[in-house]
Amino acid sequence: MIFQLFNLKLASIVLLVSFSVSNVVAAAAETLDASSPQWQQTLKNAKGKSVYFYAWGGSKSVNEYLRWAKREIAKQYGVRLIHVKVTDPGEAVSRLKAENGRTSAIDLTWINGENFAYLKQHDHLLGNLWSSIPNTAKLATDDLPITVDFGEPMDGYEVPWGIGQFNLIAEESVFSNAQFSADDLLTIARSNPETLTYPRPPEFHGSTFLKQLLVNLTQADQRLYLAATQEAQEELLPILWTYLDKLHPLLWQQGTAFPTSSAEQFLLYQQKSLAMAVSFNPNQWIKEKATKQISSSSVRRSFIDGAITNSHNLAIPKFAPNPEAAKVVINFMLSEQAQQQKFAGEWGDPSVLKSMFNSRSSLQAHAEPHSSWQLILEDAWQQRYGG
Repeated sequence: MIFQLFNLKLASIVLLVSFSVSNVVAAAAETLDASSPQWQQTLKNAKGKSVYFYAWGGSKSVNEYLRWAKREIAKQYGVRLIHVKVTDPGEAVSRLKAENGRTSAIDLTWINGENFAYLKQHDHLLGNLWSSIPNTAKLATDDLPITVDFGEPMDGYEVPWGIGQFNLIAEESVFSNAQFSADDLLTIARSNPETLTYPRPPEFHGSTFLKQLLVNLTQADQRLYLAATQEAQEELLPILWTYLDKLHPLLWQQGTAFPTSSAEQFLLYQQKSLAMAVSFNPNQWIKEKATKQISSSSVRRSFIDGAITNSHNLAIPKFAPNPEAAKVVINFMLSEQAQQQKFAGEWGDPSVLKSMFNSRSSLQAHAEPHSSWQLILEDAWQQRYGG
């Protein structure tokens, strides 16, 4: 099975989380039948409603997919999907915090990781989604890591939509090997000065780049997969800072500036100002080459430990004005029609359905560190390198 959540060094952690995972999977089995009176009433109540969907707007292919989905949802269900483009998933979190329990401006949000953990822990999300949306029964829970999000059990508060795997799109002449280590990256940077970089954290591609480095530099220390203690931080983080102090002067702009997003870095790669771009889509490089958006010598590369792998998910705020219409949108997004379009179209995002699971479209997988590490890394990076 290509999606191995943990390498052998993390086998003990698998045992620790298996109980919570099994509970989530058991809950997922109690899904709603599409022909049930309850779901038929949901469809009836949703008709004519609008769903304000807060989702990242920084990808042309994702935006095109959502325009297609908008047309299909309107035609099939009479629901109007409105894509509210955000530059960072945290914008939805900030809005929900500010609304403080009032009727929300958000009906549906694209979310994962520390943002999900915060919203779940502070009771901002609608529950029981897996048991009230019929197509959740089709999820490939046996093949994919889609029941736990950055160490936080989903518990029905969000629904997997697709799979992300951190990888590089790079020039083959610069990245000659399919996998690389942090030391390899430093060697490449020395041989190709000012052609490598990463997005500025807390942009999530940039934050994941830091996590991939930390995993490799610490030999996947088991403490990275548990809530970050002060002792673990004091022992592990200096290893990363020492490395970055060596790497940054060799980067684009000599490490004094960073792209604000993966989209900006990808543009620099297209313009041949950089020899690499970052991606969370293991199939993006194929799509971009097919449409001649990048050079024919472009290849996909990943860290030797395996690509950090997670699901990206959909959630409904607890005080969403149109939760039933939002459930209809989620159910459509989990249909074979929508998942096939997402994978085979410009986006190329791997499916989360068991009927469409395809190991050939994926990379060797590595577990996400615990969500607590992300905020710690981002804050510490800003203090040291944020300027």
